[in-house]
This record gives sequence, C-alpha cells and structure tokens, in this order.
Amino acid sequence: MRYTLLAGKIHRATVTNTDLEYEGSITIDKDLLEAARIPLYSQVQIYNITNGERFETYAIMGERGSGTIALNGAAAHKANAGDIIIIACYCHVSAKDVLSHKPSLVYVDQNNAITETKQG
Repeated sequence: MRYTLLAGKIHRATVTNTDLEYEGSITIDKDLLEAARIPLYSQVQIYNITNGERFETYAIMGERGSGTIALNGAAAHKANAGDIIIIACYCHVSAKDVLSHKPSLVYVDQNNAITETKQG
C-alpha cells in the first residue's frame, strides 16, 4: 500500500506577480524550492488564503533570492499580486515508511524571505 503525504510546503507566501500570457505554472524563487524540497516541474497544489481558491499547476524555478512567487497562464486567474498562498507538494510513500516520513515546512515573511524551516 502507498500513501500520498505532504513532501514540502511554503506557508503564507505572497504572490509577487501574475502573467496570463505565459504558458502556465508557478514561478518560485530557487531558495524556496530547495528549502521546501519541491522538485522542478513537480505538481503543486496552491491554496489561496486571500480568496479561497484551490488549484494545481507545476513548479518552475525563479531567480535565487528574488522572493518571486508568480502565477502564470490560466493560474493567473486564481490569484492577484499581494494574495497570500500556501504552496504544497505531495509524494507517494510506502506503508512501511509512513511513520518516518517528515515533510519540509518553509515559513516566509511578507517579502517571501525564509523565516523558519522545519522537518514535519
């Protein structure tokens, strides 16, 4: 048996911009991707705290240290610059590894700078 568990999340990130004309995805500062252990091009779920929207897209890399959290393409309809969101990435874990699994939890300030990281 396999379970779907949280692999990593970026908690209360601020959307920095949106781009309807881009192909799609969410652009995330490389520092944040690495800290949350979100692989490039992986599926992510976005939970918009500001307006209640919930949707999926895939992660692409933004400039390291930029604080970028940009929603692109169709996802740009789901949030505005300034919205507060949670970005979550999930993984499949075998039953024998469920109890030892620890997600990477990343907390940021209003500029998307890391304030704290935890391992679940």
